[in-house]
Amino acid sequence: MATITAADVNKLRTITGAGMMDCKKALVETDGDFDLAIENLRKKGQKVAANRSDRESTEGAAIAVVNADKTVGVVITLNCETDFVGMNESFVKMAFDMANLALNFNSKEEFLAADFNGITVAEKLIEQTGVIGEKLEIRTFEKLEGAFIGSYIHSGNKIATIVALSANINGAEEAARNVAMQAAAMSPIALNEEGVDSEIIAKEIEIAKDLLRQEGKPEAMLENIAKGKLARFFKDNTLVNQDYIKDSKMSVGAYVQSLDKNLTVTGFKRASLG
Repeated sequence: MATITAADVNKLRTITGAGMMDCKKALVETDGDFDLAIENLRKKGQKVAANRSDRESTEGAAIAVVNADKTVGVVITLNCETDFVGMNESFVKMAFDMANLALNFNSKEEFLAADFNGITVAEKLIEQTGVIGEKLEIRTFEKLEGAFIGSYIHSGNKIATIVALSANINGAEEAARNVAMQAAAMSPIALNEEGVDSEIIAKEIEIAKDLLRQEGKPEAMLENIAKGKLARFFKDNTLVNQDYIKDSKMSVGAYVQSLDKNLTVTGFKRASLG
């Protein structure tokens, strides 16, 4: 039987993130075979993951990262079950590491199949489910490309946003961050009117008409009044039309154009926990 040293146990713990006793047990059971011990620990993780598959994972970390050229950004959420785990330093680091890896892929499926220190991202989630004892999952994966990408992560990693601007002008970094902060705070449903789903528009018009009928407005007037209310809906719920949170006298679109008359916001992505 192989002699299992403290250094062996610590090495396995460093590789897998599993607890000291779990690592020692795995090495004893496999007679010091590191590869087999790692496989057994992962199997334990798979068993825990299966047992927790129906659990709610509404806590975790929402992370936004941008590439070195500021032309590509991603937002992901690494979800877990409790805020205690979600605020853990090593958990947040793993979320950032995964987000930086995600910059290289165009879909959640590609990202989950990507190599993460010798195993796939999906396998790492299963492994860490066994280590931590909570259900882990990548719930959100959103990617954005543009002439200039900025990002913002709200305190506590609860909300993360990325924003694309039409040009990399002087001051683009601050402008993109300000607009990303706006998206985090005000939760717009679309960039502009054109981005709002037609079903949402139809629903808002019908809601407005029903309220107007209750107020006794003539049927012939309902369509025009409802369209006026729809304009207010667009102002409140589309990013470029919202009042800018740092200066409510202008819209977000106007704020961006105050820096450069040709500058526009071309896209945004937002992710939040819950």
